This record gives sequence, C-alpha cells and structure tokens, in this order.
Amino acid sequence: MKNLLLSVVFLFALHIPYVNADEEASSYISHIGKPSNVKGLKRIQQNLVAPPFFPEHQQIYVGKPRVIEIEMVIEEKEIEIEPGVFVQAMTFNGTNPGPMMVVHEGDYVELTLKNPDSNMLLHNIDFHAATGALGGGALTKVSPGEQVTFRFKADRAGTFVYHCAPGGLMIPYHVVSGMYGAITVLPTGGLKDQHGKTVTYDRAYYIGEQGWYIPQDKDGNYKRFNNAIEAYADTLAVMRGLIPTHVTYNGKKGALTGANALKAKVGETVLFVHSQANEDSRIHLIGGHGDLVWPGGSFNNVPTVDRETWHVNGGEAVAAIYTFQQPGLYAYLNHDLIQAFMLGGAAHIKVEGLWNNDLMEQVEKPSPINAN
Repeated sequence: MKNLLLSVVFLFALHIPYVNADEEASSYISHIGKPSNVKGLKRIQQNLVAPPFFPEHQQIYVGKPRVIEIEMVIEEKEIEIEPGVFVQAMTFNGTNPGPMMVVHEGDYVELTLKNPDSNMLLHNIDFHAATGALGGGALTKVSPGEQVTFRFKADRAGTFVYHCAPGGLMIPYHVVSGMYGAITVLPTGGLKDQHGKTVTYDRAYYIGEQGWYIPQDKDGNYKRFNNAIEAYADTLAVMRGLIPTHVTYNGKKGALTGANALKAKVGETVLFVHSQANEDSRIHLIGGHGDLVWPGGSFNNVPTVDRETWHVNGGEAVAAIYTFQQPGLYAYLNHDLIQAFMLGGAAHIKVEGLWNNDLMEQVEKPSPINAN
C-alpha cells in the first residue's frame, strides 16, 4: 500500500519538464575527469546541533583544507506550529530549519544523508554553496531505507541555503513543508569589516524563517493529516495562492520568544544568520542595527554598515553582526509587520547589562498635559 501511494504521488508530481534536469545533470558526471583532491587531508567530524545554535567551530582558520564529515538524518514528522495547528513536516535531523553547518573556505563537505525506512518519500539535498549542476541534488537522491554519501568543495565564502529538491512539484512541496537549512562557509582568516579588519563574535544564532501553507476545511478549521502524502493535494491548492497562512521562526510560533528568547549581554557582538528558502523577508532589530551586513550573505562582498533593515531573498541566507549597547528585550522580526504580528515572524533577544542613559533615557515621566 505504501509503495502504491508513492507511485500515485510521484506520477502526478513529476509530470513537468524540470524532473529530467537531475538525470541530465547526472549524465555529465565522469570518473575519468579531474579527480577530487582529498587524499591525505585531515578529516574532522562535525556534530550538528539544533537551531538556533551553531555547531562548535573556529572563527579563524588558516591551515590546509580539511574534509568535514557530517551525518544527517531525514525525518518526516508531524509538528505543531502553534497551539492546535499541525503540519506534516519534512525535516533534516528533525528540526525546522535543518541544522547549521560551519566550514571554512577551501574545506570539503562530506555529507552522509540517511532516509530511514520509516519515511514515505524520496528525498535529496541541494546545496546553494556547492559548485555543480543542481547543487548535488542529482547525486543525493535516497529512497526510504537508503543512505548516500556526497562530497563538495566549499569554494566560496558566505552563508547559503540548502534544501530538498527531489523534482517537479515535489520541490516546492518539500521546501514549504520545512525541508531546508543553512551552511556557513567562513573565509580564510575570518570575517572582515568594511575596512578589511578582522571581526569576531561572542555568540552566533541561526534563524530560519518558514512560510507554511495549511489547508482549511469548509468551517475554516485548519486540517490535520496523517502523513505528507495525504496532505499533498490540499496543500498544493493553498500554495498556488502564494500567501502563507502562518510564518514561523525556527519551526513554531513563539519558538524564539518568552522563555525561549535568545540571550546576549551588553558589549557582546552577535552574529545572526537568517535564511529564507522560499519567500522574501525584511529583517529589522528593534532598538538595534545591522552594524555589518553582508549583501546576499557573501563574505567576499564588503559589508554594508549601520543598517536599519536588511533584505533576505527567497533562497538565500544573510549574515549580520550587531554589538549590543543597551540591556532590555529586543524584537528581531520581519518588517513586513503583517507577517511579523499576524502570521508569527518574530523573535526576541534578552540582553543583560547596565543601562546607558547617554544613549537613551526618559527625561520626564508621563503626567497630565500642562495647560500653560
């Protein structure tokens, strides 16, 4: 029965011409061509962690390239994105977004991707950081019960999206079902400011913004499905409207607010990486700024400075740095305020430290209007 459902879904989803792109890309791969250059390189295993955190990493590295070994497991699972609203999500390592990976320019990323037989769908991974047709999507297709190992050279510095791209309509369906993440490729010698001086950070946070397209029944109640195949047709109908019903930061409304707020201290420099796999976003830190923002997430670009709002295009990750100068609760949000306040696209940063009245103070408390 499971195989029959898979066949029906894929016959419908893969009818458009794009499905053949991965097959054509595969035809160019030749073992007779230039060989990979990894023999003798040091191998390092990177242990992934759940967002909003980064795995352990060096900010500055100037040695020989290494092979960074990473293992990631695909998980199809139901998640509750706000009380009473459920989605049949597709995830890397069980989280939305998938975990952050961190390497340095010139390193090789060697990923083992596992698709357990408890899943129902074929999956793969497209790295926007990779050089080669379809970002490795043609080399990483795995059916339930399979695993694949794939390697690419991180030949350009920046922050990049990765996502599932199995072909046809399944590409947007998997992405809007939560199946994306990000990788940071730090430049040799570390980050640089607009003057070329080295910049370091005290904390790093990864925020993945997700638009969800959840079907409703005739009474306006959000539907709940048993699996991703059952949800497919109804979800595509909502997707065609191009307007998400919900927006989350890191997989759930309120995932980064209240008790889950991000933390920092006055004087600390924080690196924020924000990714959006499908829609565009406009990021604003209320009460703060983008001290340095790398356009398009490319660390080879000279960072822009003192930004009030910075754009994140659908299908990219953007890096920004800010040094907190005042304590308090900061809102980090999509400055499409409709999406932030009505759909859920917001996070908080709780900053501890001493207040500086020279930067801001209340001169007089509220009082009755003086008629004179």
